[in-house]
Amino acid sequence: MPENTKKAPKVINKSGTLKMTDEVAEKKQARDIGGRPMERGGRRRRDRGRRDDAPKEFDEVTINIDRVSRTVAGGRRMRFKALVVIGNHKNKVGIGVAKGNDVTSAVQKATSKARKNLITFNMDKETICHEVETKVTGADVLMKPAAPGTGIIAGGVVRSIIGLTGVKNLISKSLGSTNKVNIAYAVIEGLKQQTPRAEWETTKAKGTAKKSAKKETK
Repeated sequence: MPENTKKAPKVINKSGTLKMTDEVAEKKQARDIGGRPMERGGRRRRDRGRRDDAPKEFDEVTINIDRVSRTVAGGRRMRFKALVVIGNHKNKVGIGVAKGNDVTSAVQKATSKARKNLITFNMDKETICHEVETKVTGADVLMKPAAPGTGIIAGGVVRSIIGLTGVKNLISKSLGSTNKVNIAYAVIEGLKQQTPRAEWETTKAKGTAKKSAKKETK
């Protein structure tokens, strides 16, 4: 038999199994439980691309972190309470309040709650549709639309929430309690009540409705 037709010797490992040659290893394709071919390193590349390249839809801001205590049988139990707001810089915003044993867990819980409590509100270009005053327990917040170029004239909590929306011009005043959680809920309630201009019930519309009602009674 000529030398060029000789087969390469089989290499056996210590365990007694055949050692795979480099040529065979290159052609070998791994498969998952369902029998579908798997790309080598595909999951790692996919996760890396999702983490680095994927745009983040919502931005989050931690407004306040308080240390709270609770008296139990063994003494005082110290925990942390976080107030977090998230928004997409358009017309979606949400707030969340949660407690945790440490700051990190409290912020994570509050962020997940804020994602569940997202609201979509109406806007008039870069401001709110109309004036609104909302009251939640002791907090009373007044918000007014403003002309272009005015900016956001508001306090800390209101500015943090409105800054994550598409509203660029707003005048606001806090008239009641300084509790940050209640103020945040009051702002969200005010944004919920925004009605587009096309759906406003004007004085003229009220007059025509009264006239039609009178005609029906006659």
